[in-house]
Amino acid sequence: MAGLELRELECFLVLAEELHFGRTGERLYVSQSRVSQLVSALERRVGGRLVHRTSRRVALTPLGERFVQRLRPAYGGLREAVEDARAAARGVEGALRIGFQGTADARLAAAVRAFRSAHPECATDLVEIPLADPFGGVREGVVDAAVVLLPVREPDLVLGPVFSRRPQTVAVSREHPFASRTAVSAAEVAGTALVTAGPPAPTYWRTAHAPSEVPGPAVSTLQEGLTQVAAGHAGMLLCRPTAAYHRREDVAFVPVEGVPESALGLVWHRDGGSAAVRAFARTLADRGVSLGEAPVVA
Repeated sequence: MAGLELRELECFLVLAEELHFGRTGERLYVSQSRVSQLVSALERRVGGRLVHRTSRRVALTPLGERFVQRLRPAYGGLREAVEDARAAARGVEGALRIGFQGTADARLAAAVRAFRSAHPECATDLVEIPLADPFGGVREGVVDAAVVLLPVREPDLVLGPVFSRRPQTVAVSREHPFASRTAVSAAEVAGTALVTAGPPAPTYWRTAHAPSEVPGPAVSTLQEGLTQVAAGHAGMLLCRPTAAYHRREDVAFVPVEGVPESALGLVWHRDGGSAAVRAFARTLADRGVSLGEAPVVA
């Protein structure tokens, strides 16, 4: 560890992403030759080749692959520690935009109030994001973090606190055969048409929220989905709190047995975990929710 240079580690991590000396230099605001010098210095410090260099391509060696897998989370933790120390020194300030889908859960609203009380210098806004685009707002910078329905299998996103695990219901029109039932099974739900989120929601996410063998209409928002339900075009899976919040005379909400519970999670971009985002994640965690893994890749 003697003489360890963080700039060498940072340069290697960027090069592992870009696999191009020129683009790495552009991202770090240094020359291509400086990138080569930093990587060579790190290789001497490690005692082995980390990168294969040819005139046509750049690739990590097996040693480089193993090193980057160990280094990335450690470097991220170090960067977060520095950011947290800075935040503690000056207080969390600026602005925090939190996205939510359809309905802001009661625990989310309570966490926002607690965060505002603890960090009055940070302006906090809640922004509705489309049901059909759970991750786009975070990726495009529309929001700093988003509360989304699980599952999350996005390698560029971090999954923080997971909360509000609730039983599910199926919303159907009052004329649907399920409407008079006290409960239905997962197999019965799989045999009826269900509303699904449209693109750009990833396929695995859409399937999780519409586990049916019968095609149903694709929608962009929760209200569009409930309108399709009321018109008798399909059913729609909703957690019980959301069903209670959106009660209407022309829709019945029937408990479903045998399907996984619904759950919400706070996500943010791997490169966008500001001090405010992490402070808000801690606020959620302090209120008794569980912490997810970061990053989530499976």
